[in-house]
Formats: sequence, structure tokens, C-alpha cells
Amino acid sequence: MAAAPHLLQPEVHEHKRYFFTHLGLSERLLERCLGEALSAGGDFADLYFEAVTSTSLGMDEGIVKTAAQGISVGCGVRVLSGERTGFAYTDDLSADKLLKAARTAALIANGPQTERVQAFKQNPSAPSLYPIAGTDADIDAKIQLIARADKAARDFSPRITQVRCGINDELRRILIAASDGTFASDTQPLARFNVFVIAKDEHSSARGTSGGGGRVLLDFFDQPGKTPEHFAREAARTAILQLGAVAAPAGEMQVVLGPGWPGVLLHEAVGHGLEADFNRKKTSAFTGLIGQQVASSKVTVVDNGTMPGRRGSLNVDDEGNPTQETVLIENGILRTYLSDKLSSKLMKMPNTGSGRRESYQSIPMPRMTNTYMLNGDDEPADIIKSVKRGLYAVNFGGGSVDITNGKFVFTASEAYLIEDGVVTAPVKGATLIGNGPEALKHVSMVGNDLALDEGIGTCGKAGQSVPVGVGMPTVKLDRMTVGGTGR
Repeated sequence: MAAAPHLLQPEVHEHKRYFFTHLGLSERLLERCLGEALSAGGDFADLYFEAVTSTSLGMDEGIVKTAAQGISVGCGVRVLSGERTGFAYTDDLSADKLLKAARTAALIANGPQTERVQAFKQNPSAPSLYPIAGTDADIDAKIQLIARADKAARDFSPRITQVRCGINDELRRILIAASDGTFASDTQPLARFNVFVIAKDEHSSARGTSGGGGRVLLDFFDQPGKTPEHFAREAARTAILQLGAVAAPAGEMQVVLGPGWPGVLLHEAVGHGLEADFNRKKTSAFTGLIGQQVASSKVTVVDNGTMPGRRGSLNVDDEGNPTQETVLIENGILRTYLSDKLSSKLMKMPNTGSGRRESYQSIPMPRMTNTYMLNGDDEPADIIKSVKRGLYAVNFGGGSVDITNGKFVFTASEAYLIEDGVVTAPVKGATLIGNGPEALKHVSMVGNDLALDEGIGTCGKAGQSVPVGVGMPTVKLDRMTVGGTGR
């Protein structure tokens, strides 16, 4: 078995040293665990160490009603043998428990050890996409932030009757060591601010939400357009807007999607279908379509994990590979899928650095990071003017998609009628119904106003949740089914 070089060199970053100096690991222990993991004949093994500190504060009715701080430490051990995966995890990082987890994961394989643990390869030139700091910022400062949001929402209108605000932040340290020589680590901050309000009048009630964040520190919320007051007013505005909204029309019509968060439709209706594991198992609507036209020639979609400070960005993925910008659809042509180590090996395709997991208790799988459509050449005002009768969807709430056929249903939380090229009445109860691959073929105009979401996205897949980003410019679809109760 090849010996790993000494890891505790002066140039090694603090987040690499952390697991050795604070949690008692050693290069010899990592080597032994990987050897045990491959002892029954697996093809590949990796160790994923994680240490997370987090805080959460919530205010309701002007009172801090929830306050929590958590610490989580553990290790997941994975063994690959062909298409099979053996996995075990432990929250005890003692040598005995780690070796036991490695032996448990090894049970997926059956045979003598044939793979050797390669010498660890250090990567001192890893990118630095976000600041590093602890989550021990003054609790009083965080309480002041949510109190400011509470006041701003209530001051917006007397019709705002209920306000809930919250702030969550964490610092996640990871270390990945693998039998192929991978040795990588990262320290990942994450913060999110949330505001939820209810507005009432004599006839009805309505809800509004807003928020923002990213891989940022607390001073992020002092920036213009990112303050607690900004998010509070946005939540209040959308709730008040809904009080006066008319019922959304139903039927097939032209739909204009606004810039930014409406990119969640792209994420759900298209992005998941482009993850390699679904295509390897032939369960995606995009299976076997690389090189073919799957969208309008105006559509180019990328997934980019290298954007500084963005919620979905990562210096390295959860398999220790640098993230990258991957062009998924180029001028309507499907170019590739998002892959991790297992899918790239089995499908004989490049690894896009898309292996992600929720925690040390989870196995990695291909996942999106920041997924968005690139700018086009059209002016947003011209897009609106081109619509005789249609729907302008500015913001979305919930949605769902069946990746096997691409069918989706999304609820618009802020939408308006377009009549004779003019945005008119706000509508409520609008749903967008369609098929992802088909919908993209009906894109006829793409704006030049690309925007990304405010930093609130969380993506679920196979029971795991990870932070992501979405975005798009203003986009016109010539045909889409709108569900509603109006005319």
C-alpha cells in the first residue's frame, strides 16, 4: 500500500489542519481506513469528514421565539464496486469507530483486495470563492437584524397583521480523502435571511415571503438591496399586492417569465433531467439526447459552481473535485450532463465536479450548483410589448416535476396580466403547467437582463437537500398552459 506524503506542511490551509489538530486525525489513520474499505475488493473508496457549527434565530410577533446553536461532526465512508455503493457513517471519529465504518462499507464488495491506496495529492491552488469566519458573531447583532425586518414589514402597511423573520448561518468544514489520491478540504460559510408576512383586509388574506443570502458573512446584510428592510418591504409588498389581485385566467397562452428567481422553473423542469445518474439509469426525459436539439436556438443553459459568494458555489465538490462552469444546453443543443465520479466512470464522460451530499450521513450524487440561462439580445420592454394577451410571471412559490417525462406544475406567487403589450392587473392562483423539454422549444425571445436569485434556493433530491442558485433573463414562451379560475 502506497504511503501518503506528510500532510501537515506549513502551506496547508487552516481548514485542512483543523481535522488533524482539533479532531485527532492523522495521515496514517486515513490510510488505514481506506485500506480497510478496499479490503473486500472494491474499486474505489473515499472518506468524507465534516464539522458544522450553526446558529438559528427566529422572531414572531416581535418576540424572539426560537434560538438554537448546533455542532455536528462525523465521517461518511463510501466504497464503490462496479455500479454498487457501500456506505457507512459515524459521529465518533475515534480510530476504532472509523475502521469499523470502513469495514461495514466494504461489505458491498466480494473478493480479495486488488486496488491500492494511492499517495494523496495536495491541491494548494484551490480557488477561494467566499470569506471564512466563524458563526460566533454577536447574537445581539443578529437579533437587531431580524428586529429591523419585523419593524419595516409592520410599518409598510396597517394591513400587515403577522410577521415572522429569521436568520440562519453555518460554517461547514470538510475534508475528503480517497483511494485515487484525492485529498481536498474546504471551509464553507452559508447565511440566509427570511421574512414571512400575512396581510388582511375586510375581504381576504394573503401571504408574502422574501429573503436572501449566500456564502457570505453577516456584513452582507448591510449592503444596499440586501438589508433586512429591503427583504421586509418585498415580503409586505407582495402580500398587499395579492389582496387586490384578480383570479388568473386559464388556458394556453403566451407567458413571459421575469428575470431572477423564475429560473427555478428552469432548475426543476430541465436541470434535474440533466443530472447524469438519471440518464445513466435511463429515467430522464433527456436520456440519449446529447448532440440533439432540445430547446429553441435562443436558449443556452449553464451550471456554474465558481461564482464568488453565491449560495450554490463551492471551491470543491463533496468528492474533492474543483467545481466548474458547465454548458449544458448551447443554442438549443444538449451538450452534456452533470456528473460525479461514479457516473463519469460508468458513462465514460468528463467529471463536471457536481458530486454533492447533504451531510456526512449521505452519499454523493450529481447535483446542480448555480443553474441559469444566459442573456439574449432582446429588450425586456420589447418582450412585453410583443404579447397581445398573456401572463407575466415575476415570482414563484412551490412546484414539482416528474423527471421521467419532464412534466411540471409551478405556482406563481407574483404574476400579472399582459394585455395589448401592457402589464395590467395582478393575478392570483396562477399555475404554469407544461413539459420542460417542450417548453424550451417555445422560447421565442430572450432578454438581456440576466439576474440571479437573492440566495434562498434549496434543492431536494432523493431525500437530500443542498443549497443552490438559479437565474434567468426575461424570457417569452409562445405557448404554455396556465391554470387558474378566471377568464
